Amino acid sequence: MLGSLPYKTKQFFIAIIKLSIIVGASYYIYNRLLKNNNLNFTEFTSFLIKNNVFSAKNIFFLLILSVFNWFFEVLKWKNLVETIKKISFFEALEQSLGGLTASLITPNRIGDYGAKAIYFAKQYRKRVVLLNLIANVNQMAVTTIIGIIGLILFYNNYDLELKFYKASRLVLIIIAVGVFTAFGLQQSRFKIKGFSIERIIDFVKHLPQRIHTTTFILSVIRYAIFSFQFYFLLQIFGVNIDYKTAMIAISSMYFLSSIVPSLAVFDVLIKTSAAVFLFSYLGIDELTILSISTLMWLLNFVLPSIFGSYFVLNFRLPKVQD
Repeated sequence: MLGSLPYKTKQFFIAIIKLSIIVGASYYIYNRLLKNNNLNFTEFTSFLIKNNVFSAKNIFFLLILSVFNWFFEVLKWKNLVETIKKISFFEALEQSLGGLTASLITPNRIGDYGAKAIYFAKQYRKRVVLLNLIANVNQMAVTTIIGIIGLILFYNNYDLELKFYKASRLVLIIIAVGVFTAFGLQQSRFKIKGFSIERIIDFVKHLPQRIHTTTFILSVIRYAIFSFQFYFLLQIFGVNIDYKTAMIAISSMYFLSSIVPSLAVFDVLIKTSAAVFLFSYLGIDELTILSISTLMWLLNFVLPSIFGSYFVLNFRLPKVQD
């Protein structure tokens, strides 16, 4: 879209886009922290101080977990991108955090696709979008597999208040949509944003098996890190719960919140609602879960997005031949 514009006009539009991303992300963070109807900011900070969350030991370990969480995400992205172009770890870091910042105010963080693609010359962009799709599908697959197991165990251990008629009706609708979708894909050249299903499948098939295996393993490692981080925060807040029981609830929470499409601004609210609902069966009070969910968001989204803002502000369009 910007390719035919004069150089100065192009730079002006890029500057406006950069500022819009930063302002939008900043407003989202501000609104989430200071205008949260579910958790008063003063009450939140007082609760953290009371539970000694701000001790040097706790802060250091929590930050280490967040660093490793994003280290493996960046490594996963670097591993995928190098199937089309060699990039350094720092370049992968810039693209990952820049994409995170740009995606905060978009539905289901879809802005991450465009943000990462624009770091590459035009000839790479469609493949970059598909690689990002593969990265996200793998992470979602891990969340779904572990989450379904966790939800089954949770249901078997606790008396969940589920309306089976509505639940079964929803399952039937999902199955019906899946069947008709599969039939439709076989009968026509269905396209998603200009990508035919045939092309997407062909692209995935031609990636080396080593890439698929590595991507899935890195997704599992990431899941293990941020789920353990949630468990560690439970321990900090004095919740007496073993790791197995906590993981059943944590995996169920991530699964339930991930299957609901939403704007990033509502994503935290959905996760928080799922967490409060599930952990109430374990006798854990709402304030503790709200505080932990907010801290998880601060550590794994807000903090990386601050660094991502720097990368967004320093972004330069790639050369035509890169």
